[in-house]
Amino acid sequence: MDYKLEIAKLISIDDVCLEEILDLVMPAKDTAVADWAFPCFKYAKALRKAPNMIASEVVDNISKPDFIASIEAVNGYVNFKLSKLSYAKGVVDAACSAGTNYGDSNLGAGKTICIDYSSINIAKPFHMGHLSTTVIGASLYRILGKLGYNVVGINHLGDWGTQFGKLIVAYKLWGDKDDVNARGINSLLEVYVKFHKEAESKPELNDEARAWFKKIEDGNKEAIDLFLWFKEVTMRDVSKIYDRLHVAFDSYNGESFYNDKMQPVLDELEAKGLTKISDGATIVEFPNDEMTPCLLKKADGATLYATRDMAAAFYRKNTYNFYKTLYVVAYQQNLHFKQFFKVIDMMGHEWASDLVHVPFGMVSIEGGKLSTREGNVVFVEDVLDTAKARALSVINEKNPDLDNKDSVAEMIGTGAVVFGVLTGNRIKDISFSYDKVLNFDGETGPYVQYTYARCNSLIEKIAKDGGEIDYSTFEKPEAYELIKLIDRYPAVVADSGAKYEPSLVTRHLLAIAGQFNKFYIEQNISNSDSGEKNARLLLVGIVRDIIGSGMALLGIECPSKM
Repeated sequence: MDYKLEIAKLISIDDVCLEEILDLVMPAKDTAVADWAFPCFKYAKALRKAPNMIASEVVDNISKPDFIASIEAVNGYVNFKLSKLSYAKGVVDAACSAGTNYGDSNLGAGKTICIDYSSINIAKPFHMGHLSTTVIGASLYRILGKLGYNVVGINHLGDWGTQFGKLIVAYKLWGDKDDVNARGINSLLEVYVKFHKEAESKPELNDEARAWFKKIEDGNKEAIDLFLWFKEVTMRDVSKIYDRLHVAFDSYNGESFYNDKMQPVLDELEAKGLTKISDGATIVEFPNDEMTPCLLKKADGATLYATRDMAAAFYRKNTYNFYKTLYVVAYQQNLHFKQFFKVIDMMGHEWASDLVHVPFGMVSIEGGKLSTREGNVVFVEDVLDTAKARALSVINEKNPDLDNKDSVAEMIGTGAVVFGVLTGNRIKDISFSYDKVLNFDGETGPYVQYTYARCNSLIEKIAKDGGEIDYSTFEKPEAYELIKLIDRYPAVVADSGAKYEPSLVTRHLLAIAGQFNKFYIEQNISNSDSGEKNARLLLVGIVRDIIGSGMALLGIECPSKM
C-alpha cells in the first residue's frame, strides 16, 4: 500500500486538490508519536483559521480506516499512527510477492537515459582515478534500469590527442613488441613515463610527438597501425578489470569517433553568430561574462574536449533521443560542463537542460596522489588483488573449510572496494584504506555480505512448518523496525535514481543489515513456536532478497556462505 497516497485521500480541505495535499503529507519526525503527518499552516490565511483549528476539523471529517490506529490534531499537524499489524502484514506480503523484483518501477517507461562513465584513456592504466566514475556510473545504470528507464551505458574512450604521438615516439625509441604483448599497458606506461622525463632535457621530442600525431590525423598507415594496436592492447587489459567489477557498456564510441562530427556543430555556431576569433582561436563568449570563454579551436586549428563533447551530445540526441544524458565525471571538470552545456543552450536547443553533470570527489590511497605522467600510479587491478588476498587470509583464519574459498574471497575483496567507494556521498573525497573497507564489523561491504550469508544459512537450516503465520510477531520492536526499513527500500531506490546518488542504496542496505542482526539476536528463530517461526523466516527471506538485489545494483555479488 502507498500509505502516503492513502492518507492524502483521507484529508479534505475546501478547494485543495489531492496533488497538493499529497505534496504536504510527510513522514513524522518523531515516530513514537506518529508515522505520518500533515501540516495545516499553509491554509491559515486562506481559511482565516488557526492551524490547530484546521487540523481539528480535518480529523473530525475523517472516517478512520482499518490500516490507521489513531488520528490526532497536535499543534497544527494532523498526526497519523498506522495500525502496526495491518501495516506490517501489508509490507511483508508485498515484499514476499515481489521477491528480488521488490523496488522495481515503471517510472522511466519509454524514456532513455544515456550515461557517460569510466571513459578510460587508451594506452594508460586503469588506475584508482578511474574507479569512482566506473562504479558510480555502472550503479546508476542498474538503478535507473530497475526504475524502468531504457539506459545506454557509454564508455567515452580517451583515444585522441598528442599523447598518442608521444607514445609512438616512446615506443619506437625504447619499446619492445614482445614485451607489450606480454605485459600490456604496464609496458606502454613505462615508455610513456620515460618520454616525459627525457623530454625535460630534450624538448625536440615533443616536436616529434606532434608530427606523429599529425600522421595519425592524416591516416598514415604506420601511425594508424600503432594507434589501433595500442587501443587493442588497452581494451584487452581493461576488460579484465571491467569483468571483475561487473561493469559493461553499450557503446565504446570515444573521442576519435567524433572527428568527422565536429564541423557541423562549428558551422551551426558560426551561422548563428555565436563564435568569435581571439588571437587566432575560435571561442564562444558568455553573456555578462558569467564564465570564461569556451575554447573550441586553437589557433593552429586543433579542436578541444569541448568541441568533441558537443559533437557527442548532438550525436547522442540524434541517435537515442535521450530524456537525459548523465556525465559521471570528477568535480574538477565543473566549469567544462557548465560551458559546453551553456553553448548548446545558446544555440537554441532546449534539450541542453537535459544534459547533467554528475560530479564526484577524488580517491586517494591513504593520502597518496595519482599521476600517470610521473608514473606514480595505483592500479585498480593491484587494489583488487590486495583486497582479495586479505579477504582470503580472513577466510583461512575463520572458516578454513569453506568451499570455493578463492571465488568467495574475490566477491568479498572486490565488493569491499566497490562498497567503500559507494558508501559516502559521491561528491566527497575518499581516502581509501584496506583495513576500513575490509572490516567485517563496520559499515562495510563484507558486513552486508555476511548478513546475506547469515540469512541464507538460516533459511537452509530452519524449515518452515507449513502452518499458519503469526503476523502479530511483526509487532515486536525489532521486527517492526526492520519492516519499516523494508517498506522504505523502493522509495530509497527511486530517490537514489532521482538524485543520481548510489550511496542512498548503500546506506539503506547497511541500515537493513544492522537492524536484521538486532532482530536475529533478540528473536530466537529456531526455538520459536510454529506461527512465530514462520513469520520470522518470512522476514529472513525478504532481507536476503533485498540485500542480494540491492548489492547487485551496486555491482557486488553476495556469497551464499562465508
